[in-house]
Amino acid sequence: MTNYPPEPFRIKAVEPIRRISRSEREVVLKQAHYNVFNLAADDVYIDLMTDSGTGAMSDRQWAALMVGDEAYAGSRSFLRLKAVIEQIFGFAHFVPTHQGRAAENILCAVRVQPGHVIPNNAHFDTTQGNILARGGRPVDLPAAEAADPAADFPFKGNMDTKALEALISEVGAEAIPFGMMTVTNNASGGQPVSMANLQTVSEILHKHHIPLFIDACRYAENAYFIQQREAGWGDKSLPEIACAMFALADGATMSAKKDGLVNIGGFFAMNDDELFRDVGNELILREGFLTYGGLAGRDLDAMAVGLQEALQSDYQEYRVGQVAYLADLVRQAGIPIIEPPGGHAIYLDAGQFLPQIPRDKFPGLSVVAELFVQGGIRSCELGSIAFAHPDPATGEVIYPPFELVRLALPRRVYTQAHLDFVGDTLAGIARYADSLRGFRITYQPKLMRHFTAHFEPV
Repeated sequence: MTNYPPEPFRIKAVEPIRRISRSEREVVLKQAHYNVFNLAADDVYIDLMTDSGTGAMSDRQWAALMVGDEAYAGSRSFLRLKAVIEQIFGFAHFVPTHQGRAAENILCAVRVQPGHVIPNNAHFDTTQGNILARGGRPVDLPAAEAADPAADFPFKGNMDTKALEALISEVGAEAIPFGMMTVTNNASGGQPVSMANLQTVSEILHKHHIPLFIDACRYAENAYFIQQREAGWGDKSLPEIACAMFALADGATMSAKKDGLVNIGGFFAMNDDELFRDVGNELILREGFLTYGGLAGRDLDAMAVGLQEALQSDYQEYRVGQVAYLADLVRQAGIPIIEPPGGHAIYLDAGQFLPQIPRDKFPGLSVVAELFVQGGIRSCELGSIAFAHPDPATGEVIYPPFELVRLALPRRVYTQAHLDFVGDTLAGIARYADSLRGFRITYQPKLMRHFTAHFEPV
């Protein structure tokens, strides 16, 4: 059994939480149309839906809020954030955005046209949605090792570089406005990308004059896994590894709500001067002026501090160790997960756990619903509800490789006792898993249906 890591911090403020009764949970889940995005947060006991913007900020971040400069243009807060982004990421230009999907939207608005193809190791939901909304075709090219959820390969977030070469040959470089790499690879189970793979992808794309953008929302945990698992990087600091990663790319989009340790914020960074001008015009139209981009100055200051704190070794050791502890609890419950555990979440293999439920009846949602009914625990389906989509060219439904449920740990929020409760709840569900049944959709929007769709039990 993995030992729970001691926290490298003390708790200075607490927020009361409560667990409503099982009968109340059944009522509110039905009222939410069995979509846990529709639940009131006060009805949730332990919230593992996402690690995006749900973490606890440090005392230094709270202090930074008090020195925020709210000037409309050229604020001191922007300049402080600019210095940190230049130091960590090294790109020539950047603009703040209110979160990562805004950066993705701007990138797609200025570079994606109908018929364009965008390769990625695996697009996450908002990236995929923004590409589809512009008439593009997102293509996932995960490494072959990712096809086996039980395989203990250290870098299952890698891209299949042979498949990338084949895709470029098939559609032509002119049809690919850019390539992307998501670090860590959230849609494939929070798995890291190796420096060697990132370098090979960079070389292939640049050989064909295709720019590379990194979805950098969990860049710090990816740097930590490179340090711990990849030969030749063990003696490098996390900031040094981060710099080396981004030196291989032409730009990055980021939701700072993850490894920026803030509750709101993001950015879009790039080297190309012409792209920066196009992005700036779009930003002013959609988000705000170049030096605030939809955020208050205090948010920029909190982000500047958080980006640096995420690269602290003791923080990453604790963060990854906490996830490993939860993974052991889930294994003990007899529930299959994506191996090895990543750095921010455990991914339950709901398709294997509930083989009696076909994928068009959403086994992941069955697990999500039962977790809430039994324990008041909110999780997130990342299977066919979130990722299945029609091919823009043929209309044929493209399914994701797995039916997953993500248990994402908010940063610096929950304790060992909370995770033990999650493990006990899952162990109880495992004892009657073969009796669980699926769901059908009663309403869905055209894109990104998992946020607002309605369901009913089959």
